[in-house]
Amino acid sequence: MRVEPFSVGSYIHVVKRGARGVDIVRDSSDYWRFLRLLFFMNDVHVDHNWMIVTNGASLFERPPQWPNRDPLVDIEGFTLMPNHFHLLIKEIKEDGVSLFMKKLGQSMSEHANMKYKEKGSLFQGSYRSRTIDSDTYLRYVAVYVMVKNVFELYPKGGLSVAKDNFEDAWKWAVEYNFSSMATFVGKNKASSTLLCNGALRDIFDNPLKFKEFSREVIESGKWQEVSFE
Repeated sequence: MRVEPFSVGSYIHVVKRGARGVDIVRDSSDYWRFLRLLFFMNDVHVDHNWMIVTNGASLFERPPQWPNRDPLVDIEGFTLMPNHFHLLIKEIKEDGVSLFMKKLGQSMSEHANMKYKEKGSLFQGSYRSRTIDSDTYLRYVAVYVMVKNVFELYPKGGLSVAKDNFEDAWKWAVEYNFSSMATFVGKNKASSTLLCNGALRDIFDNPLKFKEFSREVIESGKWQEVSFE
């Protein structure tokens, strides 16, 4: 585990991987549940029966009897992969990131064990993180989290093919529901409730600017400068 030091106000790139490389989501309902977790676990309020009390509600609808939502972190970006996920988040409360990641990991592990009749943690230890110390680094991490990782899933050959077929890969990627990329560029509003209007919105104040910077980073391979690999 590698967790770099950070404090309230810090932007952090977080990665959490499945144990032994196993998939952490296996069917459509697991994928959609992950989106709901990003919303419901990102709250000071805790209700261990949240799935029961929100049954039949819309994707991010909170029960009226709950107190007002009080987020632990700001979510700037995310991408869910079959065997891991990436988050670009901001610490807004003391220990907010740690608590959010603990709640997220525990809920996913408990659900997987119950659903698939397994035991133990779904994940490879805790989480890894890197603290972002400049706007330049933030720009590259945004592309890494939201574009590079979705391009890895490009069905015509993954990242190696996507970088040489950027336009087609981009068209495919903005239809992927389980990344903030589509919402960030205004193509899909499904995850807009999850995202804050923070530093990334100031840096990339229009979708074309983000797309062209992403093209430069992907085609040049500069995303490797912020890779966890």
